[in-house]
Amino acid sequence: MTEEKRHTVDEKSIVVVGGGISGLTTAIEAAEAGQPVVIVEKNAYLGGRVAQNYQYFPKMCPPTCGLEINFQRIRKNPAIRYFTQAEVGKIAGESGNMDVAVKVSPRYVNEKCTGCNKCVEVCPVERDNEFNYGLDKTKAIYLPHEAAFPFRYVIDMSVCKGSGCNKCVEACKYGAIDLDMKEKTVEVKAGAVVSATGWKPYDAKKIDTLGFESSPDVITNVVMERLSAPNGPTQGKITRPSDGKEAKRVVFVQCSGSRDRLHLPFCSSVCCLASLKQAGYVRSQYEDAEITMFYIDVRAPGKLEDFFTKAQEEFKINLVKGKVAKVTPKGGEIEVEAEDILGGGKMRVKADMVVLATGMEPAATIPGVVYDENSFVVSGAGSARTLGAGCAKKPVDVAGSVQDATGVALKAIQAMVRS
Repeated sequence: MTEEKRHTVDEKSIVVVGGGISGLTTAIEAAEAGQPVVIVEKNAYLGGRVAQNYQYFPKMCPPTCGLEINFQRIRKNPAIRYFTQAEVGKIAGESGNMDVAVKVSPRYVNEKCTGCNKCVEVCPVERDNEFNYGLDKTKAIYLPHEAAFPFRYVIDMSVCKGSGCNKCVEACKYGAIDLDMKEKTVEVKAGAVVSATGWKPYDAKKIDTLGFESSPDVITNVVMERLSAPNGPTQGKITRPSDGKEAKRVVFVQCSGSRDRLHLPFCSSVCCLASLKQAGYVRSQYEDAEITMFYIDVRAPGKLEDFFTKAQEEFKINLVKGKVAKVTPKGGEIEVEAEDILGGGKMRVKADMVVLATGMEPAATIPGVVYDENSFVVSGAGSARTLGAGCAKKPVDVAGSVQDATGVALKAIQAMVRS
């Protein structure tokens, strides 16, 4: 269904805050069980961080097919409404009978957009591409990514010259660009609210010993995902951001900001397996690559132990139990100094690129929702009894997010029925 134009949604609905994999799963499962659903997503597209991944573990397959199936389910289901570039302003009332105010920012491109790209061709202004974590540029009017849903362009008014330029308006023969669009607030009656706001990578700039700001070749694991993706800034070629040269000596630094009283005190659960997966990316491109992974403990619960064993053998990773003390750029390469607990003493490793496995931090807070000391949702707490789903509740992988969100959909349906 198209994005809702009305300023009120009178039909009592399940409001799902967040359009990532957890939010999509919750919304679709609830809607296919007969409940009206409203999705509120802050980005200009649905899919969340999963859309930025190259591959899942343990199957090592791309997420695009799974996302497209979900998008098809949304298109075919009139019970699902969605708002992109939107945030919840407030939640008033009690569980079963709530008023949710949704603030929707203007996109400046309406539903007449066909994706012809003529507007981009004439736009004179560039901006950093946040989908690729600033590794490349887009024009001020842009498509969030090639498989974006909704497949519609958006204008970044922080850099756009507006009516002083007007070239995109003149180039669009469909009348799809409206530079006079205004912010609006939509009031939604809610029988249940689900927080599926997801996660964000911990800010590596806060970890001064790991060299993130000292070299562009010290990157985070989310940046590594985009470097490896065929629709990424390098078309999937894993190269050093500083000079574009092949990155054949790669060091992965686990628990970068996690399990640390000065940063995130908790384990982020999936980082070890994500780094093992990314080591596979490197090995698939460079057979002679030297891959080292420094870790405190390797966490691979349940069936994922098999993936850990397979990755260790097939990807030929040098696993070193020990915490990294310092990362230092030296003469065109990077030196990693770390302890070697099992071998005894310290060791130094030279690298072309260092990947910091930064932890998973809750992405957002919503007025009226109860959170714990680490800003994760306390599901069912407070007068609204908001439900948490996926990484809004705790760090979890994609498969775990889908499983959790399916259960949350059932709880949301129960709240609706009781109301």
